[in-house]
Amino acid sequence: MKIVVLAGGISTERDVSLITGKMIYQALKGNGHAAVLLDVYLGYEGDDCNAIFEKEEDWSKAIGAISENNPDIAQIKALRPDGDKNFFGPNVIRICQEADIVFMALHGENGENGKIQAAFDLMGIRYTGTDYVSSALAMDKALTKELFLQNGVSTPQGTAVSKADIVKPCPIPFPCVVKTCCGGSSIGVYIVETQEAYVDAMKEAFSFGDQVIVEEYIKGREFSVGVIEGKALPIIEIAPLQGFYDYKNKYQAGSTIETCPADISEELTKKMQQAAEKAYEVLRMKTYARMDFMMRENGEMFCLEANTLPGMTPTSLIPQEAAAEGISFPELCEKLIRISMKKYE
Repeated sequence: MKIVVLAGGISTERDVSLITGKMIYQALKGNGHAAVLLDVYLGYEGDDCNAIFEKEEDWSKAIGAISENNPDIAQIKALRPDGDKNFFGPNVIRICQEADIVFMALHGENGENGKIQAAFDLMGIRYTGTDYVSSALAMDKALTKELFLQNGVSTPQGTAVSKADIVKPCPIPFPCVVKTCCGGSSIGVYIVETQEAYVDAMKEAFSFGDQVIVEEYIKGREFSVGVIEGKALPIIEIAPLQGFYDYKNKYQAGSTIETCPADISEELTKKMQQAAEKAYEVLRMKTYARMDFMMRENGEMFCLEANTLPGMTPTSLIPQEAAAEGISFPELCEKLIRISMKKYE
């Protein structure tokens, strides 16, 4: 198949996306596909787009490791003087239209909020993952929380706040969590214990977007559950060596202990998997996604959020969960393509 692996972009998760794209690209090449790795924002400047899938080139060679720090988005935007006029880089749409399918390796706002999926639907471009509606629902954490609460998916109590609320008392008892509504990879997420820390966290969170939510802090163990075609994978437990599961602990090797299958009872395993499948259904997802959970000592569990394009980096969770079922990374990539193509039958 001719496959575009679409990565990069200008979200705060750009670096994560590039590593995800690199791993997927290398797996697809190893599987014998004619694959091209494209940065959705920077595009391709060559004049040989018609023959791009025949080029003998390693499209992943320039991509390095994930830094401990967020990427400098202003620096990336400076490479595209026309970036404010058209998000898609040179020749991206043209090359994607030539492909049999686009493997979505994007993360964060530019990729998981449904806008690219909607554009591709209008242009007849096939892509992996869920559709634009469920992407938009899951990207907005306040809307996700509202839907969970209305449909019986246990989730931490919380509320959306505006910039005007920065000077007001915190609406949730301390400790609490402040997070940007449309972020990812735990960027713009803060655990606060005082009003002063709350005000500082609010200011930081609003630097990532215009919407912020404040929710109760759940102390306990952290888990994640991948769902493919509505069926939950084995549960993985995430235990950071220091702090919580933030950007650094997610992507720096050795920062977190991950156990899959998670060491919990069969009863709790079944309950969490069912909750993940219910969350998948409530958000109207298709193909695959990943749900994040916290569980208290007494076994009470809460679904924090849903990820419509889960990471596929060296430390990512869904590949580990699939491996627990005997599915290798290259096999997982093929499976995600196969089930995504069903949307177009």
